[in-house]
Amino acid sequence: MDGTETGWGRPAEPAPRWRALLDRARHAGRNEEPEEAPQQPETPPQQQQQQWGQQLPTRGAAAVGRPVNPLDPRQAPPSPGGFERQQPAEPPRPAVPQRPINPLDPRWQGRREPEQQHSFFEPSPRSQPQQPPPPPAPPAQQPPRDYGSAYPANGYAPPAPNGYPQPAQAYAPQPAYPAAPAPQPPPQHPPAPQPAPGRAAAPVSPAPAAARIEWRQTRTEDGLDRAVSIMRRKLGTPRVLAFANPKGGVHKTTATVLAAATIGSVRGRGVLAWDDNELRGTLGLRAGSARHARTIKHLLADLMRIESLHGDALLQELDAYLRHASDGSYDVLAGEENPRFAQRLDQGTVRRVMDLLRRTHDVICVDTGNNVESVNWQTVMRSADQLVITTVPREDAAFTADWMLDVLEEGGQGEMVANAVTLISCPSPGNLPLLEDFKRHFATRTRAVAVVPYDPALEVGSSIEYGDLQQETRQAWLRAASVMLEPFAE
Repeated sequence: MDGTETGWGRPAEPAPRWRALLDRARHAGRNEEPEEAPQQPETPPQQQQQQWGQQLPTRGAAAVGRPVNPLDPRQAPPSPGGFERQQPAEPPRPAVPQRPINPLDPRWQGRREPEQQHSFFEPSPRSQPQQPPPPPAPPAQQPPRDYGSAYPANGYAPPAPNGYPQPAQAYAPQPAYPAAPAPQPPPQHPPAPQPAPGRAAAPVSPAPAAARIEWRQTRTEDGLDRAVSIMRRKLGTPRVLAFANPKGGVHKTTATVLAAATIGSVRGRGVLAWDDNELRGTLGLRAGSARHARTIKHLLADLMRIESLHGDALLQELDAYLRHASDGSYDVLAGEENPRFAQRLDQGTVRRVMDLLRRTHDVICVDTGNNVESVNWQTVMRSADQLVITTVPREDAAFTADWMLDVLEEGGQGEMVANAVTLISCPSPGNLPLLEDFKRHFATRTRAVAVVPYDPALEVGSSIEYGDLQQETRQAWLRAASVMLEPFAE
């Protein structure tokens, strides 16, 4: 072709190109059966391959080494007789009956129709850009369907002549997604579990009734609310608490300061700690501010002038002789700190000081001395409203406290002894072997027994700060102080 020579040594006729194009365009998109072409003697494969191999180097249309397309008329090998070889037509394919397509069938949803075939030489139309599908329309209310009159028994419309099913008018377009069901309230009780197969079902107990909510007042922190309530009540008249034990080193001064600090922190004001030691006392050094160095000696020097005052004038004048705690919760009347100027107070002087303090304070905590035979000590015991016996879990401290109770009973103060409170202070941490024995013994002699734990803030013996105590220690002192004031709370 195109003027080239064939394998038989003679030139071939040029192929009618327009005829081949017309034939392919006519038979490309039809299903008609092509005319049968006359059968040509088949060329052996080896000879055909040899003929095509001889033609490839001499043709200008195809490049060397390029595979030959037998359907291209420009590359078709010549026939043995010198004429153009006709390609055998494909045998007719049996017609496949088309099944009616139901557009409502979910198996056909999402499938596209076959695209229209085009000729090899005709450019296919450009595909249009796909537009996003519109949002599904809400389902419309449709009249009840009548399947018996408009449709056959299978529910599909009769097919149309073109092979597609005829759309039924009674069907409405269904939404792409079904409507969400209405939320159901959760069940009040979970369903009973199903018994395993082969086992007998256990009897199901009836569902429990709804729980009944009742208001109950809980005891907060082991009765601390009750202790605070007792200390905030009215006491009728000013009360004097005498802390006594002839034995030294039994936390008598510490107990006096912490009792005043605890009651003062709850009541807010009107609490005083008095160091009534005949000799040198240390209460003024361990409690109260050092804004001045005045003691009981300076108060006694101006006692007559101060006693004649009343109201605010009395408070202002007495305040100049008192020391105050760092938090202002209680006041301190310090004893004489210089033993050279210490003096013994007679019974009348002790009563005058006690009456003056009752006029300005509600609770007076007195740190007594160690001499039970002195007039000062005995006068305080007769004026006290509550006796507090201080001790530590040691035999000598318990022996001295027990002996003091015998002395008071012999002196006609048995009622005060029966209403006394025993305060046991723990001088060291850990288990104390005599603590339980002391609690049982003094419970038989006094009204109540209170135990306060060891606290490292009190170990060094310096200034006593209520805020430095541990929480457990403060709670124990709240309960102990409430026990002391409970008989007087209104």
